[in-house]
Amino acid sequence: MKWPAIAALLLLLLPPCSAAMAGDTWFSIPAEAAAQWKISSQGDRLTVRRKGAKRMGARIMVLYSRPSPAYETAMGKVLTVFQDKGIEAVFEVINYRDNPEQGKAAIRHAISAQAKLIFAMGSDSTEFLAGNFKGQAIPVVSICAKDPVILGLIKDYDSGSGTNFAFTSLNVPVETQLTYMLQLRPKLKNVGILVDSRNPSAVQTQARPFAAALRRHGIAATIIAVDNPADARHELREKIPPAIKVMRRSDPGLTNSLLLVTGSTSVFTEIDTINAAAGRVPVLSAVPEIVRKGESSAVLSIGVSFESNAHLAAIYAAGILEGRSRVGRLKVGVVSPPDIAINFRKARQIGMKIPFSLFELASQIFDGNGNPIRVNGVDIKRAGRH
Repeated sequence: MKWPAIAALLLLLLPPCSAAMAGDTWFSIPAEAAAQWKISSQGDRLTVRRKGAKRMGARIMVLYSRPSPAYETAMGKVLTVFQDKGIEAVFEVINYRDNPEQGKAAIRHAISAQAKLIFAMGSDSTEFLAGNFKGQAIPVVSICAKDPVILGLIKDYDSGSGTNFAFTSLNVPVETQLTYMLQLRPKLKNVGILVDSRNPSAVQTQARPFAAALRRHGIAATIIAVDNPADARHELREKIPPAIKVMRRSDPGLTNSLLLVTGSTSVFTEIDTINAAAGRVPVLSAVPEIVRKGESSAVLSIGVSFESNAHLAAIYAAGILEGRSRVGRLKVGVVSPPDIAINFRKARQIGMKIPFSLFELASQIFDGNGNPIRVNGVDIKRAGRH
């Protein structure tokens, strides 16, 4: 699937964006942020300033390796947090197109412009900066990036980097995720893990660790890998049915089997294809945004939303800029408890019961008709009464 098609599908998953876009529309921000911030574009480099700001504020660079609506959601949350905290800042967003030389040029620009902080947007940008900018004077905060410990970017979750890097994680620890899944299926026997083999961060931090954790608990794990992202739909149609056939050997009624969708863009944008191939096997997602209104949804998600991760990264950045936090001493930012989302329409279709414990913890819930009844942890009817 080509990028424009992926973008179109992702836009269905993420909060509505405003018409505030830049240049060739590779970047936009959600409506809430667009009401307060102005975008000026120069191709792959653009500037975001608060409307009506009386002074320049701190210059912050945001490094993209590629465009992504997920990153736009994250950027919108950062802008909202800075607005709410009254932090004056000018953001310079650069798309280096996953080109190392362009990335190094962006680093030189950040140094010459005396940037006060860099956001590494996404796993690729985080790994690039960790390999080319560690130990420098400008602090770096990762955002929308997968687990830095598993990726080998930091030794553990609690010690801090000891350098100019502060890391956050889009991942839920695998044992935590498994604990929640066992609430759903206490006698779980099989899990098929859907991943893009060309997405190394999803393979390294999600598919392989989760498969290993399942096997330690005596649960069969099958990694169902898409090898060509451009042909993901066809591959998923071809590979899921044989995997389910294998599950039937130990679980004939498929009552103790699940499919888990990782944070691979080419995979999770094909949720309709996955649902069709899965039949009555519940489809869970590590990406909360894949549980959404209507039919085109996973039944349940246990993960970290782009917005939750970005909120944490923005808090880290604010603390660093205000001198309250030392970048090298910050623990890896892990959202806890995880974001749980449930679509009862999908659950009803496959005859799956949701434990009350998961219902209580869910921050996003869609009812039997697929309509939202809880958003960001707030029950809609209760909020309406106030």
